[in-house]
Amino acid sequence: MNADPEESTGISFLLKEADFSAHSVGSPSELKKRLKEASFMAVIIDLDSVAVDNRTIRDLASQFPTIPFLCLSKERFHPELKDSIRDHIYACLTKPIDSEELNFWLKSIQEDKV
Repeated sequence: MNADPEESTGISFLLKEADFSAHSVGSPSELKKRLKEASFMAVIIDLDSVAVDNRTIRDLASQFPTIPFLCLSKERFHPELKDSIRDHIYACLTKPIDSEELNFWLKSIQEDKV
């Protein structure tokens, strides 16, 4: 989930390079709709471009408990999201995105699902 089209394109490119497919949405409501329509391995939320709070993340995680949530941000700390990070976020990555780190987390998710 990324409301910035340029960053979304960059993330999609990294995912496609690693043989993962990507679908971009710009809001939590769009994300919920897509998750109800199809199956996804993981969700990547850009905290810098989409306004989310603990409640939004908790609601998404409770509605879709089998889908891991990864977060991206330029900031290292998000004290306002400490509950979500502790309980519902699989991993947090800092920007600029390191493709090896992203691949590591996605491969970890794949292994966890086996």
